[in-house]
Amino acid sequence: MGIDLGTRRIGLAISDEGARLATPAGTVERSGDRADDHARLAATAAELGAEEVVVGLPLSLSGGLGPAARAALDEVEELRSALGVPVHTQDERFTTVTATRALREADGRRAGRGTRRARAPKGAVDEAAAAVLLQAWLDAGSRR
Repeated sequence: MGIDLGTRRIGLAISDEGARLATPAGTVERSGDRADDHARLAATAAELGAEEVVVGLPLSLSGGLGPAARAALDEVEELRSALGVPVHTQDERFTTVTATRALREADGRRAGRGTRRARAPKGAVDEAAAAVLLQAWLDAGSRR
């Protein structure tokens, strides 16, 4: 299962049984209580039969650990205790950009043609970004 930690929503993705293809799997709205959010993620991981979890790590453009990445690593440590399955991290630089582009293309809209860009439904970008980061992890052969 892939997780894209956001401030308002947490994007989710799952892979097929062969761990070859990542697919968006919804979102979890942040409640304001991280322990509650993690309990809901644990329930979702169990429901989906997740054997491993990959969390996006928002590295800076230079690849360093900025404040956002440090905060994500703190949350990853909490998730390791809450989820009961191995939790890994994956560089998530550009996942939101890639997800947004893919959603626009899927919607048949072309950027730069003078057409007004429609916004994706709430959460669509979050779950698509989770799928992008999970796919990158799968493609890298990171599955243990």
